[in-house]
Amino acid sequence: MPIAMRVLLENKVREVGSFSMLAGSVFECCFRRLPRYALLMPQMLKIGVRSLPVVLITGTFTGMVLAVQTHSQFARVNMENLLGAVVSVSMVREIGPVLTGLVLAGRVGASMTAELGSMKVSEQIDALRALGTDPVAYLIVPRFISCVLLIPLLVAYSDLLGILGGWLVSVHVLQVDPHFYWEFAARYVETWDIFSGMFKASAFGGLLCLVCCFKGFTTEGGAEGVGRSTTEANVITSIGIIITNFFLALLLRSIYQNLWG
Repeated sequence: MPIAMRVLLENKVREVGSFSMLAGSVFECCFRRLPRYALLMPQMLKIGVRSLPVVLITGTFTGMVLAVQTHSQFARVNMENLLGAVVSVSMVREIGPVLTGLVLAGRVGASMTAELGSMKVSEQIDALRALGTDPVAYLIVPRFISCVLLIPLLVAYSDLLGILGGWLVSVHVLQVDPHFYWEFAARYVETWDIFSGMFKASAFGGLLCLVCCFKGFTTEGGAEGVGRSTTEANVITSIGIIITNFFLALLLRSIYQNLWG
């Protein structure tokens, strides 16, 4: 094996090991002691409340586009009345969690990485260690808990606005009977669909936070390094969400079949 490739492989293995150790430290801190209210609330404000407008806009127009594209296909076989079922199930089970996770990877994840990366290159994280404060418990755990708890709520709002957006287009633009829209939406959306969507959203939130905080904590090279870490975190998080969604879909499908056949 060429020396350059071997060095690259060793660096990647070392990076995976460092990420695993950081994730283990975060989980340990979560179970050992929850962060103080003063540390948790500002992160919930930034991650949850301030992300709400972009999530609502994204969810609304996603539902509208889904209704338009689905109607053009269903109209060929006279199944336009099933638009409510398609839009609702698609938003709740797959599109809502994945699309919200990707949007938040750009908004929340980039901000998180840039903030922690700036603290790393300016040696503020080292200063916390010198003062006897655990930077993982102080900086990462509040962000991790906020992402895991609030991103499912953001996904729920996105799903709701997506379904309402689909109803708006279906009824007032595509002339679908509103009674059938809501009847089939309620008939085909199961409790398991809602649970699986919220579970995926929570997993995506944890993944987003861990990857972005790790990239921030390992930033080197001044302002240029901060930009590089932010870009890498955004790309890795987006790809990770898509890959994780596939394996979670398989896992949840297996659990559903084992429980209800």
